Amino acid sequence: MEASTLSSPSVLPAPQPYAYERLIPAEPDWRRLPGWRDVTAAQWRDAQWQRAHCVKTPKQLKAVVGPLLQDRFFEDLETDHKNFASMSMLLTPQMLNTMAPDAPAEPAAYTEAFLADPVRRYMLPVASDRDPEWPSHPYAERDSLHEAEMWVVEGLTHRYPTKVLAELVSTCPQYCGHCTRMDLVGGSTPQVEKLKLTLKPADRQDQMIDYLKRTPGVRDVVVSGGDVANVPWPRLESFLMRLLDLESVRDIRLATKALAGLPQHWLQPTVLEGLERVARTAARRSVNLAVHTHVNHVQSVTPLVAEAARAALDAGVRDIRNQGVLMRGVNTTPKALLDLCMVLQGEANILPYYFYMCDMIPNAEHWRVAVWEAQELQHAVMGYLPGYATPRIVCDVPYVGKRWVHQLADYDRELGVSQWTKNYRTGIELDDPDALTRRYPFYDPITTLPESGRRWWRENGHRKE
Repeated sequence: MEASTLSSPSVLPAPQPYAYERLIPAEPDWRRLPGWRDVTAAQWRDAQWQRAHCVKTPKQLKAVVGPLLQDRFFEDLETDHKNFASMSMLLTPQMLNTMAPDAPAEPAAYTEAFLADPVRRYMLPVASDRDPEWPSHPYAERDSLHEAEMWVVEGLTHRYPTKVLAELVSTCPQYCGHCTRMDLVGGSTPQVEKLKLTLKPADRQDQMIDYLKRTPGVRDVVVSGGDVANVPWPRLESFLMRLLDLESVRDIRLATKALAGLPQHWLQPTVLEGLERVARTAARRSVNLAVHTHVNHVQSVTPLVAEAARAALDAGVRDIRNQGVLMRGVNTTPKALLDLCMVLQGEANILPYYFYMCDMIPNAEHWRVAVWEAQELQHAVMGYLPGYATPRIVCDVPYVGKRWVHQLADYDRELGVSQWTKNYRTGIELDDPDALTRRYPFYDPITTLPESGRRWWRENGHRKE
């Protein structure tokens, strides 16, 4: 009887679907761009220099890149601004520097690399990116999550029973094309006349604190905007200390994409010293203080970003967590998503936390993925990272909130309509007896549907009631 063997030496092992290779972040050399050829390292690390040299117009972009970008790119950009853009143009040098970092210096090749770049695709959209037939879904809305509808005072959204979102400011250091708060955040565009916060900042904060005093069931406050990096530090610290005076508040989360887009802000001594004071107070009162940032591609994780994250942790912040957004052409392959998570977790001490499906705002269909695609991505990333660092992919369903992509109650793949339920009432449904039994729809991009589904949407008008 021949002895059996577990494996044959002549058979090579099958490759893993994802091959891990440690990626060490690097700061792209900003001096490769003609407009920044003489910028020193000290200037680059200076937050005020970064803010003063933000790119807000095509003319300013041209001054930075010089002849590297061909005129056809600027024509594409201008068409987008006139016809599609829901966010005004605002790029920090830090963010712009992570676009096409290895592109050749020959204009035609550089332009092609810049157009294909994943960071460019969501930070600086152009008209040729947009879906030619369905740039917007028929059910797209400016405030797609109805956050303003759930304001209990100006800027304070009470959607979940024990959590609130406090929008302290309506600006950011940089503007993302896919911004879910495009209805309020940033300057107006030809397509979108933005809403405005009307109260003085001090009055808005007073009203928020007063509501929280009267509502002890709220234990978790997300302090956001906009971006808290655009709140003058003394004002932000004062608000955080007032939150910490409330015995009912047990979790405070600071929402800032600037950790990735303007890490120089979070490395300023005055900010770090203030953050340490807040963190010490939070620790003394057993309140969990965390920073939530927003990184969508591995190129954005540079040594400066890692340094800023470590500095915040050293100051006493409990966790730095990433809430990214799934966007086609940016991070919707298993490799792109896992590369990003590996570098966040392993090199920058940033916990991969959530990846949201892109919300149903106007002119976002070219970014959005179908629920089934998100489910496949969730499956693909399982098992490679520690469990606590494996991101959960979620759908933020209007009138519901975050739901793991496998939690849907029903799914019509032909028409791309998923149905969702919830286990709590939002602040506007306290007297609604059907809130917990109703099904709430979410819609896949029409271009992801089979031909029969696409034909249905073409033939049945623009809304399915």
